[in-house]
Amino acid sequence: MESFAEDMNTSLFGNPHSQSPSSMRSTVRINRVRARMLEFFKADAEFFDLIFVANATAAIKMVMDGMRDHDSFWYGYHAESHTSLVGVREVASKGSRCFTSDSDVETWLSNDAASLIRPSFQSKTTEDIGLFAYPAQSNMNGRRLPLSWPGRLRASNLKRHHQVYSLLDAAAFVSTAQLDLSDWENAPDFTALSFYKIFGFPDLGALLVRKDAGQILNKRRYFGGGTVDMVINAIDEPKEAWFARKNTSAHEAFEDGTPAFHSIIALDSAVEIHQRLYTSMDHVSRHTNHLIQTLYQRFSALSHRNGAPLCTIYHDANSKYGDGKTQGPTIAFNIRDRHGRWIGKSQFEESAIANGIQLRTGGVCNPGGIAQSLNFTPQEMRHNFDEGLRCGNELDELNGKPTGIIRVSLGAMSNVKDINTLIDFMSRFIDLERQDIGVPTVGNWDSKGAVHTAVSLSERKASIHPRATRTARTAFASMWKEQNRSNMGLIPQFPLYDVAGSHGVKPAPLECQPHEPVSSRGSIEKLLDRLRRAFCN
Repeated sequence: MESFAEDMNTSLFGNPHSQSPSSMRSTVRINRVRARMLEFFKADAEFFDLIFVANATAAIKMVMDGMRDHDSFWYGYHAESHTSLVGVREVASKGSRCFTSDSDVETWLSNDAASLIRPSFQSKTTEDIGLFAYPAQSNMNGRRLPLSWPGRLRASNLKRHHQVYSLLDAAAFVSTAQLDLSDWENAPDFTALSFYKIFGFPDLGALLVRKDAGQILNKRRYFGGGTVDMVINAIDEPKEAWFARKNTSAHEAFEDGTPAFHSIIALDSAVEIHQRLYTSMDHVSRHTNHLIQTLYQRFSALSHRNGAPLCTIYHDANSKYGDGKTQGPTIAFNIRDRHGRWIGKSQFEESAIANGIQLRTGGVCNPGGIAQSLNFTPQEMRHNFDEGLRCGNELDELNGKPTGIIRVSLGAMSNVKDINTLIDFMSRFIDLERQDIGVPTVGNWDSKGAVHTAVSLSERKASIHPRATRTARTAFASMWKEQNRSNMGLIPQFPLYDVAGSHGVKPAPLECQPHEPVSSRGSIEKLLDRLRRAFCN
């Protein structure tokens, strides 16, 4: 941030779509950063181009826009895909197919006749195209999928693979692993990613394009400012409308409008500092692989005194923690009390927030991964929706099953101390009854480790709009923590990284007499009233 601020304070940068000195300065920097990022991913500029976009979803949408404007478009996607990949199916005019597992993909790629039992793509004309998309790493449980599929698809001589291009969602993968595109012949045609997942800042994404495949995007009908050499408006006759798209490079043809040049310049500083701190992504990978193996082993060892495990970990049988080829530094799990009853993810998250821990809970934008891990049928998911389950709300259990998961992710800045403090926090749930768990506050961990909540928000659920309840509860937990800053020394503050580079910060104590109550019940009622006004209909 300091390096970027110095850039902004010492240089004037302008819209690169001009010849002014400030604009040319921006153009030079953008070109330099583009080349630097291609090098970062070991992508030879002779074979690849890099298009700057807002985020990984925008990169996926750019490919979709180019594909759907063809006469016929088929789409295949892996079941563990992020929601942004799944959404492409809605515009596939030729239909779509969800590959339920890795073996399903392997069968489709092979000569096995069984692969034709399920709907697949058959190219009949040069206008028929297909797209096969999948994540390099599941954003739910961190499992890493084979990177060999794009090369095998391209090399296939099977008719059903002709004119089928590959799209790799590398957003989760690149945060702690080296994306290596040096083997351009076997690389994906399109790779979507977000830079903030690697560097924390800036909020910027990219679409990496194999130049051999880039022409498929030229069918896109839309054009934005800066991507065309000429446009003619239809004044008298509609047929007079015409435009000429730039054809010198993919980034010139598809970076619509003014590039986010300040963010691109900030990316230059981010890469510089990241390499200075960590040397290479290979070092980050080795570091996080070791940490996640340790965390998994310690999670697996947590149990109640009656022998019942505390955690249910959603781990693919074909991946191994510590092996960077099959598993990233992420653990997806839920916890149970000593009687085997599920402890709600929302309750757990509130406790984590009150203790300065950052993690993620819910469906985590991975519908297929959630359905598979929690054994949901499509009918059950529709039933849960009818029962009121929505993205981000606090309906934690239906029909004896949790409705989402808890996810912990480690990054380059994570360390052994973070592992220890998380395990210390998790250990406090051992031997607890589900009904005893609420928002932990100052001094409410008794000698037996039980949690007592001064005010139970769950009892007030009816007073808060259902779709805003989780937001309200989370806000309350944060406000409660703020109200009790003076006694925070009684409870350790646990920083943990969910997005690489972010962590909790222990607040400075205020002047206060020992054991002096900072918040009375009256002030709590005021906080609840504020929440009702903010989140109720």
